[in-house]
Amino acid sequence: MNKFFILFLMLGLLFGCGQELHQSVKKEANNKNAQTYLDMGIEKGALGDYTGAMQDYSKAIELDPEDAKAYFRRGLTKGLLGDHTGAMQDYSKAIKLNPADAEAYYGRGLAKYSLEDYTGAMQDYSKAIELDPEYTEAYYWRGLAKYILQDYTGAMQDYSKTIKLNPADAEAYYGRGLAKGLLEDYTGAMQDFNEAIKLNPEYAEAYYGRGLVKYFLGDHAGSMQDYSKAIKLNPADAEAYYGRGLAKYYLEDDQGALSDLSKAGELGYTQAYELIREIQQQM
Repeated sequence: MNKFFILFLMLGLLFGCGQELHQSVKKEANNKNAQTYLDMGIEKGALGDYTGAMQDYSKAIELDPEDAKAYFRRGLTKGLLGDHTGAMQDYSKAIKLNPADAEAYYGRGLAKYSLEDYTGAMQDYSKAIELDPEYTEAYYWRGLAKYILQDYTGAMQDYSKTIKLNPADAEAYYGRGLAKGLLEDYTGAMQDFNEAIKLNPEYAEAYYGRGLVKYFLGDHAGSMQDYSKAIKLNPADAEAYYGRGLAKYYLEDDQGALSDLSKAGELGYTQAYELIREIQQQM
């Protein structure tokens, strides 16, 4: 074999190895740069600069398209900026790259929930729980999705699991109280609202919920007191004014009832006007 041909083959092999080495070094450099952009994005996000953070995550993805963490972080940031469709797409890419990422399923569930795809959200929360059976937030949000889908028993079970994992979660007690109320377990509902208020004495919604339960139990005076507390904490709560107006009506305080119902109507609870007309006709 011609020695020059052998030398040509050797040079070609050497050149090929050099090309491979160059590509390997270039990829390693890109990965390092991608990590730098990822870290910068995390830092900007922590400071509330979500637009800047998203730009850094996009640059990290450009340099390393297989970086699941960058897609996850960008999805999280898009969600914070209100782009839930974009967030869902990034979470899906993160899941494709890392199918064992419970947080990506949870994040995509939040995006779907925001887009009112409650069934899809519930499926993603369930997958997150499958991957991480101690994922407290996934149980809570799955309970919320079930509640909206009118699976009150299922919602109650998920809230109970949330409470077991985090006994200081006032919102889980509140959610379970709502579910119990709709299942006509008023005593159990009141106990949960009591616990929610104990954990968070400024929880306006819990006072409203407890007021509603007291109304169904016929305790109109107690109901009125809870609605008053809810109004004090949230003066724009039209339903609390309506509820207090209804309680006053049953306590035969027609003028007080009309005043509260009128306020409820002003705040947008238009069905209050129907009750106003009924009361006025009886006076």
